[in-house]
Amino acid sequence: MGMYNVTHPASFLLTGIPGLESSHPWLAGPLCMMYAMALLGNTVILQTVRGEPSLHAPMYYFLSMLSFSDVAMSMATLPTVLRTFCLDARNIAFDACLFQMFCIHSFSMMESGILLAMSFDRYVAICNPLRYATMLTNEVIAGMGFAVTARSFITLFPLPFLIKRLPICRSNVLSHSYCLHPDMMKLACADITINSIYGLFVLVSTFGMDLLFIFLSYMLILRSVLAIASREERLKALNTCVSHILAVLAFYVPMIGVSTVHRFGKDAPRYLHVLMSNIYLFVPPVLNPLIYSAKTKEIRRAIFRMFQRIKK
Repeated sequence: MGMYNVTHPASFLLTGIPGLESSHPWLAGPLCMMYAMALLGNTVILQTVRGEPSLHAPMYYFLSMLSFSDVAMSMATLPTVLRTFCLDARNIAFDACLFQMFCIHSFSMMESGILLAMSFDRYVAICNPLRYATMLTNEVIAGMGFAVTARSFITLFPLPFLIKRLPICRSNVLSHSYCLHPDMMKLACADITINSIYGLFVLVSTFGMDLLFIFLSYMLILRSVLAIASREERLKALNTCVSHILAVLAFYVPMIGVSTVHRFGKDAPRYLHVLMSNIYLFVPPVLNPLIYSAKTKEIRRAIFRMFQRIKK
């Protein structure tokens, strides 16, 4: 069977939260607020790092990358989510759905790679402080950013074609207010083994390995910190990692929850699957700027100075 000689629906129907359709107009308000907080908070971080010379350092460059991926993730889901909840406009064209699916998975993988790069930054800063400036030059940081982006694009480039080769004839109703690969492939009336295997390979080889290396980096950081004689210095070193640890938890805990419910929660209510996916996609972009502005005094002071300049 040729890749494109298969049956596809002209469009898909998106779904808000099953069983709560009558409450969608009421849920639109909190969702709009979350999007506003995510876009405003991450834009403020980007502008602060760009305009504050004291923040032109590796840690804050990586933070800018994280904020950019959060803005991109929010923009990838915003059109369909707001159309579904605010306007009850549930249709999305087949090719547009493929494009959104690619963007969502790509920016999610990008965020995972950036969190790994940030853990490397913390490892070098604490375990090899004398070599920090020479190891993490602007060229190295730019290279790491390019590698993270290229990995996401190359790894996920096959996904739209893996979906296009499948005949979609069971239904055209998706389970979320946005397009995801697992959701789309379940509508196929053909063997989806290749899609399932490739999806698992991507999950383990990227997200799984990123989390493993983040864990190992913190084991090395902890060993280095415990070797410091002064308790005050130990706490000072660990305090520089708190924001990153919270960002890692905000990203990976919902992801693990989604994977657990997807794999083992077959009998769980549909709204639980949707709720976990929404938390995974919507919460990190909201929390990350709050975490870094609250826990990093340099960011907090720079934001304060930026708003003071705007008032003048």
